[in-house]
Amino acid sequence: MADRYTDIVNTPIGKAIVKQFGLPSPIPLERYKPGQPVTSGPVLLGGAPGGRLAPELTKILKAIDAETYTPLVDDLRIAAAAADLDAKIFNAEVAGAELKFKGLVFDATGIKSPAELNALWAFFSPTIRRVKTCGRVIVLGTTPELCKDPEEHVAQRALEGFTRSFAKEVKKAATCQLVYVAPKAENQIESTVRFFLSPKSAYVSAQVVRISAGKASPKLDWDKPLVGKVALVTGAARGIGEAMAHTLARDGAHVIVLDVPQAAEAAAAVAADIGGSDLAVDITALDAPKVIADYLLKSHGGVDIVVHNAGITRDKTLGRMKQEVWDLVIAINLQAIHQIDTMLVALDVLREGGRIVAVSSIAGIAGNFGQTNYGTSKAGVIGVVNAYAPLAAKSGRTLNAVAPGFIETQMTAAIPLTIREAGRRMNSMSQGGLPVDVAETVAWFASPASGGVNGNVVRVCGQSLIGA
Repeated sequence: MADRYTDIVNTPIGKAIVKQFGLPSPIPLERYKPGQPVTSGPVLLGGAPGGRLAPELTKILKAIDAETYTPLVDDLRIAAAAADLDAKIFNAEVAGAELKFKGLVFDATGIKSPAELNALWAFFSPTIRRVKTCGRVIVLGTTPELCKDPEEHVAQRALEGFTRSFAKEVKKAATCQLVYVAPKAENQIESTVRFFLSPKSAYVSAQVVRISAGKASPKLDWDKPLVGKVALVTGAARGIGEAMAHTLARDGAHVIVLDVPQAAEAAAAVAADIGGSDLAVDITALDAPKVIADYLLKSHGGVDIVVHNAGITRDKTLGRMKQEVWDLVIAINLQAIHQIDTMLVALDVLREGGRIVAVSSIAGIAGNFGQTNYGTSKAGVIGVVNAYAPLAAKSGRTLNAVAPGFIETQMTAAIPLTIREAGRRMNSMSQGGLPVDVAETVAWFASPASGGVNGNVVRVCGQSLIGA
């Protein structure tokens, strides 16, 4: 659905009205177009003394051909030279005001105590105004729970408050993320750095991602990282699920578009459009998990990526909600995920290195009036990730979730105007997201290079002002 307000405020008259009355001023977001580079402007790489990620970060910046700057810091300059990265020197005191950065990347793993947090101020205070429109900021730290020293644990946990606050201050439709990297997980960060530097993460901001140790990432064609992979997307006949199907197919996967029998024609049309397959199944049926597993084995020899997108809303206040309405939402949004996954694992349908992605919601984090059933189901999805991700890791698989905020779909178009406008504006971007924003996040989770990205729940909400 078109956002007329955003269209109006970006006209000359609209900009004047916004300025006069202090109204929200959303900036059109830059989104990925096939073939474009990871980043379209200079990247400034900084870090606290003693950090451990500079060697890997410089290799990544070299690989994406980023125009890179670093302060005159020995650790960073040595790492850049070792990576054969021609990094220019940045000095805030002498650099001209015209020098702006599309990306700021800061290695905070060297921060070992609260006193050393001043390294954040030293790097970001003179550079926050140099971030370009739709810029990207990434802070990388050490997973606090894995810090042996209590002071280091405290300092690393403090990074969350910094990045969430920075994300609200930077404005200009720029984003800021925190990536916690476990010891010995340095070789797992490339897919995440690429995603958060690129336009693919346009509507993701103020998120905290944890990366764990694992096997070295395979060499990929980064334009087609899913070539040879088979992906199943439930609820894919329209809306966010359809966007997921298109995005995974764009990245090279053969996508199976699953939806209920009533949507079989629409599902077949999506599958034909992307060169995939379609499957009509009611996922709440008792035999649905077995039907799905048998199909995947017989038709495709297994599956590499499973995206649990199917979901419904049946809104009523709890006192007016019938039990059958409660049960239906829980069955589709939550129970079906566990039942399908259990069958796929039991019959060895999900291949080695498999990726499972579930769709939660901001309603499962912050709650919504009239959505006790929906909020319960979506919080339960987060519970699935928390409970089963460690088990997935033991078999070389991953389990993560996306939690969309206000996304422009047919469902949100039916929301009353005042509530719809509040949903759009109550985030740092002052606008709703698009289905492709959720799909791009799913594609990042699904990448073979994201083996260390496990057990995460990432909000796609433009840093909504409600919830955590």
